[in-house]
Amino acid sequence: MEIRNDIDPRMNRYVELALNQATEVNADIVIIDMDTYGGAVNDANDIRTRILEYDKPVWVYINNDAASAGALISIACDSIYMRPGANIGAATVVNGNDGSQAPDKYQSYMRSIMRSTAEENGRDPLIAEGMVDDRVEIDGVTEAGKVITFTTSEAIENGYCEAEVASLRDIIEKNGIYEYELIEYELAGAEKIISFFLNPVVSGLLILVITGGIFFELQTPGVGFPLAAAGIALILYLVPYYLNGLAANWEIAVLFLGIALIALEVFVIPGFGIAGIAGIACVVGALIFVMLGNDNFNFDYVPSAEITQAALVVVIAMFSSIVLLFVLGYRITESKMFERVALITEQRKEDGYTATFYKEDLIGKEGIAVTILRPSGRIEIEDEIYDAYTRGEYIEKGDKVRVVSQEGTSLKVRSVKA
Repeated sequence: MEIRNDIDPRMNRYVELALNQATEVNADIVIIDMDTYGGAVNDANDIRTRILEYDKPVWVYINNDAASAGALISIACDSIYMRPGANIGAATVVNGNDGSQAPDKYQSYMRSIMRSTAEENGRDPLIAEGMVDDRVEIDGVTEAGKVITFTTSEAIENGYCEAEVASLRDIIEKNGIYEYELIEYELAGAEKIISFFLNPVVSGLLILVITGGIFFELQTPGVGFPLAAAGIALILYLVPYYLNGLAANWEIAVLFLGIALIALEVFVIPGFGIAGIAGIACVVGALIFVMLGNDNFNFDYVPSAEITQAALVVVIAMFSSIVLLFVLGYRITESKMFERVALITEQRKEDGYTATFYKEDLIGKEGIAVTILRPSGRIEIEDEIYDAYTRGEYIEKGDKVRVVSQEGTSLKVRSVKA
């Protein structure tokens, strides 16, 4: 299997799946083709633990670099092989945003797991610690102020490499194995699909569908398919990030809480206030957090470029969905397709449709104002009391009035004198 990218939740899952397949095919040896500058310490530690606990030999071929988290994973392997010009070491924990050294509590943790990993495989633990801490001094190896990074020849000299090789097959044959089948691990089709949906561009399109579908459903309640599309897009957005360890349970809970607050603001609470603002903040924040490898609210080891990218993807997608809703919303509601799924017939007054609550036609009849009409009040016609209103004129109590319209629950009247 290849470790050719940053150590992150995706790589963590990749290694887990590769080891599972190695077990399924009953592989005798697992070889890691390594070239990485490192990554997240927590994911590297997960990979390290899996390798140490694996019941078959695990070898690593450092194809160019095994820096930082890559060095930890390499030391966990039973045998280390390096190509000419390769390097291993420089495992100091750094801040993902500016590259500065992390606080000593993180360095202490890294020193500890580097030492214990080296001891487990019979390597000098002080050298492993020196790959993290520049205060370590070892005669003939390093001096204070320098973090250990070995070339291929230096690694061989100090017991951190078994041999210099030019290829994977050289490693196998150097161990006296000449009849073998070399299986290269590849992600299954479902995993490739999951990786596809982790692409920031695809994530942005899914967010566009989610927000656009919800807004469209709120504008035209009862249609159904925009909400269904939003639900499907939400599943396709969350599941890949959840399987890769990026979407935490609390982030998903915050997302649904935000949706619930927005719905509460729209359907229950009049106006737009705290619930709506809090709902939008929860939704936007959760969608961003889902894409990042943060530890709760600790972003020390999340590169600033990844935070910026995630924020831009979410904000641009949501803004685009709103723009598209206003630009295309009218055209969609006027389309033939929309007529098939929604009732859009209007009963217009000019077509003869009216709404009246009166048993007989009162238009043209005269009555007496029993209250002042300014412009609404009550009138009496043939001993019956009715609600009435004028077109803006004031009518005194006792004046005669004539009905000019009887739509709805009130009669429109005017003064007989006028």
